[in-house]
Amino acid sequence: MAPVSDLEIDVREKRYPAVGGAAPHLALKDLRITVRHAEFVCVLGASGCGKTTLLNIVAGLDRDFAGRIALPTGPGKTEPVVGYVFQNPRLLPWRTVIENIRLVLNPAQVRSGIVEELLAATGLQDFPQVYPERLSVGMTRRAALARAFAVRPDLLLMDEPFVSLDEPTAHRLRLLLLEIWGRRPTTVLFVTHDTREAVLLADRVILLTPAPGTVAAEVPIDVPRAERADPAILERLRRRLIGERANLLRAL
Repeated sequence: MAPVSDLEIDVREKRYPAVGGAAPHLALKDLRITVRHAEFVCVLGASGCGKTTLLNIVAGLDRDFAGRIALPTGPGKTEPVVGYVFQNPRLLPWRTVIENIRLVLNPAQVRSGIVEELLAATGLQDFPQVYPERLSVGMTRRAALARAFAVRPDLLLMDEPFVSLDEPTAHRLRLLLLEIWGRRPTTVLFVTHDTREAVLLADRVILLTPAPGTVAAEVPIDVPRAERADPAILERLRRRLIGERANLLRAL
């Protein structure tokens, strides 16, 4: 059986060409990241630093770059399976919740019962036949999480999935994400601009510079997640991260 592997990112350069009167834009430069198997890594940076560009490159949605991406594969697999949770849940409006989740699965996966298991885990077991327009924003986010985990991803990419939610709802979904991830460990690369979110979720936080984005610092979050539920501990970790970020910006 083949061993599990890590995510290896080496983007020497990602440049957007000139369009109309706009000048060419160098989005990423000499960016190198390794994410270990089943590690939860948050990428933190200001708007415009290339975070979403990075995820799209890793996902294979953008191949116009100089560099190399090595995706992780699970035990016994020859091809990696990647899940992607976007800022917008992207549920098909003409399909029900359960149909949206089954859409990404093959017949054997559907028969395995994983859809029903994830509907229960996300609290959507009473809404399988409901169309997205009848769901709250928080429920659509839960459906998107269920769909992402349903494929049993070797790598889960998440692009600020809770950014538009009120804080209590966002916090509940962060805890739900950790609960599901704890049951189904996978490698996670999570993009955010929220320092509190980063220290709550991550094993390690990667700080990006302003564009062209590159890795400026890596900050391990070495406090057990159970202790991070304490607001005082969470705030201490957040202030530490903010300090690292301020030192980074002063050094540029």
